[in-house]
Amino acid sequence: MLFNSYIFLLAFLPLAVLCFYQLNRVSRSAAIVSLVAFSLFYYAWWNPANVPLLLASIAVNFALGRRIQALVAASRRAPARALLVAGIAANLLLLAWYKYAYFFTRLAGLQLDFGTIVLPLAISFYTFQQIMYLVDSWRGDVAREGLLQYTLYVMFFPHLIAGPLVHHREMMPQFSARATRAFQAEDLAVGLALFLLGLAKKVLIADDLSQYVEPAFATAAAGGRPDFYGAWSAVLCYTFQIYFDFSGYSDMAIGAARMFGIRLPVNFYSPYRARSIIEFWRCWHMTLSRLLRNYLYIPLGGNRKGRVRRYVNLMLTMLLGGLWHGAGWTFVVWGALHGAYLGVNHAWRALRERLGWGEGGRLGRFAALVLTFAAVVFAWVFFRAEDLPAALRMLAAMSGANGWSVPARIIGPETAAAWGVALSALPARPAFGCLALLAVVWLAPNTSEIAHRYAPALLPRDLELGRPRWAALEWRPGAAWGVTLAALAVASLLGILSGRSEFLYYQF
Repeated sequence: MLFNSYIFLLAFLPLAVLCFYQLNRVSRSAAIVSLVAFSLFYYAWWNPANVPLLLASIAVNFALGRRIQALVAASRRAPARALLVAGIAANLLLLAWYKYAYFFTRLAGLQLDFGTIVLPLAISFYTFQQIMYLVDSWRGDVAREGLLQYTLYVMFFPHLIAGPLVHHREMMPQFSARATRAFQAEDLAVGLALFLLGLAKKVLIADDLSQYVEPAFATAAAGGRPDFYGAWSAVLCYTFQIYFDFSGYSDMAIGAARMFGIRLPVNFYSPYRARSIIEFWRCWHMTLSRLLRNYLYIPLGGNRKGRVRRYVNLMLTMLLGGLWHGAGWTFVVWGALHGAYLGVNHAWRALRERLGWGEGGRLGRFAALVLTFAAVVFAWVFFRAEDLPAALRMLAAMSGANGWSVPARIIGPETAAAWGVALSALPARPAFGCLALLAVVWLAPNTSEIAHRYAPALLPRDLELGRPRWAALEWRPGAAWGVTLAALAVASLLGILSGRSEFLYYQF
């Protein structure tokens, strides 16, 4: 059941909200039970055969977490640590079996027949979320709530499939009996506004861009040679497709949760505005970045064990972050690129501080913005390509190795012949569309800024939520925003008729 499907939009979500608030008037526990039931139904809609695995994972990890907490409280750190290691290992082995069995056996040069292994939906998200719970149980940094709240923490349907990766201390207290609150129109209004903005991003922008992405990447995957314009169009369209797809999903997840009076952590904060890769990773998939930093990079030693060790830790963290997205060499290279980017970024900052250099004024900041964006675009080629040879063929085409080409509507045949370039059969629309979208992502406020008055999501401590640059875009209940959102809703519902597509992050 996709967020951008009629069954979800017109039946599931309204019914879930209605049942929750009706039962919440009677008992908070009854309301939470209804959310668990709806979340279970939502997950089972995809494939009921995956439900026992999810429920077993929840039960085992909750029991392990409680036992670790009891051992830590009794100052029995050694057995608690052993149980923690066993719990993490069990979770990772489960994930490795379903997601990485083929990859690792091929890497080891083994020819083993595992039969057909079907990747359970959302296994990466709910596995890592529960590993966080086990680690924090050992650290003594947990919210002690019951099994009902823990179950909803793991499988709350707005974040179950593709995040955000939520911390238990952020969520479980919101589900407790002490959090009982009556229906508030503000929650429904804010949640609906965020959800509709996210739906429009997905249906009207991301899905429309997909038609320009697939042909060139499919040609490269089949061994063909895309032309210069076709390759650049595909890569730039994918750059914005994944941006608006993931941004749209994040808005819809936060909006759906807010309809129940629940605040999820912000997961996406205008990452293409970043003027460094460090800043990019503070704004792209923010909850995954937090997980990698707090549960991998820092335990590896972070920057506490010298400069060389810091760069090694950065590379290891990003390599594993790449593998988290998928079992393939393209994801390994993507992670390695970002690890190298981060290492260069930290080295450059250290050099600037040592020499006393500033940011170089507006020109320097703009150059940093463009360079960061270009580095991210380059890495997206590997993230999207079917395999490494396909990625290299795309890069070759982008470099002009297959000749130069431009759309026929930009220059005429005579000019093309004079310049020695070919005329591409592709339209000029993706080129102009990407320029327009670049202006949007660089200049327009994001949804968290638009709705900043109503604290739409949980923010990290180092992020200050400012007002939008253009006050007219600040969301508030009223006729102007009501008409705008109604128009976006109608356009999105009509857009779904052309064929729904899954969110890109559902595959991870």
